[in-house]
Amino acid sequence: MAFSVSSSSAAVHSSSPIPSSSFEQPRAAQFGAFQPLDRSHLPTSSVKLSRRRCAAVKPLNAEPKRSDSIVPSAATVVAPEVLEKAEVEEDFQKLAEDLQNAFPLEIMDKALEKFGNDIAIAFSGAEDVALIEYAHLTGRPYRVFSLDTGRLNPETYRLFDEVEKKYGIRIEYMFPDALEVQALVRSKGLFSFYEDGHQECCRVRKVRPLRRALKGLRAWITGQRKDQSPGTRSEVPIVQVDPVFEGLDGGVGSLVKWNPVANVKGNDVWNFLRAMNVPVNSLHAQGYISIGCEPCTRPVLPGQHEREGRWWWEDAKAKECGLHKGNIKEENSTSNGVNASGTAPVADLFTSENVVTLSRQGVDNLLKLENRQEAWLVVLYAPWCQYCQAMEGSYVELAEALAGSGVKVAKFRADGEEKAFAQQQLQLGSFPTIVFFPKHSVRSIKYPSENRDVASLMAFVNALQ
Repeated sequence: MAFSVSSSSAAVHSSSPIPSSSFEQPRAAQFGAFQPLDRSHLPTSSVKLSRRRCAAVKPLNAEPKRSDSIVPSAATVVAPEVLEKAEVEEDFQKLAEDLQNAFPLEIMDKALEKFGNDIAIAFSGAEDVALIEYAHLTGRPYRVFSLDTGRLNPETYRLFDEVEKKYGIRIEYMFPDALEVQALVRSKGLFSFYEDGHQECCRVRKVRPLRRALKGLRAWITGQRKDQSPGTRSEVPIVQVDPVFEGLDGGVGSLVKWNPVANVKGNDVWNFLRAMNVPVNSLHAQGYISIGCEPCTRPVLPGQHEREGRWWWEDAKAKECGLHKGNIKEENSTSNGVNASGTAPVADLFTSENVVTLSRQGVDNLLKLENRQEAWLVVLYAPWCQYCQAMEGSYVELAEALAGSGVKVAKFRADGEEKAFAQQQLQLGSFPTIVFFPKHSVRSIKYPSENRDVASLMAFVNALQ
């Protein structure tokens, strides 16, 4: 079975420009990436030739060859036959350090140069279309694959078609096993993930198809960024040995993972897409930033982090589908606030003279008071949660506005040992949760909206006084 390889000579068709209101002005430094590449200074690797010979490059999904009669003619272009493989012995941690300040275009070029037809770009139909544009700009052949879960938005499928036509490529789609999907839906229904978490559905529809795809590769390229997800992606390196999946040769260390935009801010990615007139998912114009399956994705509201539109019913630390679960680290805290690895604790949030810090005993007292003299607004938070970090400014501003008004503004750290208590007594669902204790009432009231700007929070408080 032959697979498509795009070429830099593919015709580029213009697409509808993205509304200028969605972007910040591009920084000049970002566009240095468009200059001709100077490859002379890039680090070289220690290479030893293998005696093994390959008759042909294995396909992405590493499945038995199918009849050519069902392969589209556009998908029959292959890279030159590889007659002799090179086994690369390299310190990828050092390579990541060497490329730490490199532009995405330079990183992409290095990845494609090293792995040729044994590397592919993982394309989700969101802003990681930037990866395809960078690959196109290198002038090297490249491959693109995507996971079709069967539950994507129609807009995502239309983007797939636009991208194929613009770059003259065929995306290599991977699908979940039909029997596994059938068994899951028949036993637990179509929307079980709302009740018991998204991991099982993602494992069937995404993780296992990805595992099959990566078994046909030696490296893959992702659109992970450090600023994308709280608790999971803040330490994403430029390049690493994949800690979870195996590659073509099998075993630990057989797959390399490249993250060319790891150090790029989200707004700079969008400035790049606009500058290059790259097609994007039309859902972005409707408030969607991070886009996945339709039932698990929604627009974000003012004051929310971009990743908060994914699996919104779960805690911030759980917001990985399993494709990058190697990013997730255990957060075992000791009583002095230092975690098990010995690293310092995350800086606290909402530090203001107008925000009262409540202990467990303080919250217990609020819950027991039947005739409060003042109303209380309390945020249940975790310092490591980037969604809590995102609303810090608006909450502190609200506290200043309510100073002397008869409404006390407070915070209660509800992670770790306090989480179970907060879930049982304070209606904690995910971080942050805001609850209001009105005067002359035993019952606390949970803030129902996820719009956390000052005006919305103030309207909530005023409506209950």
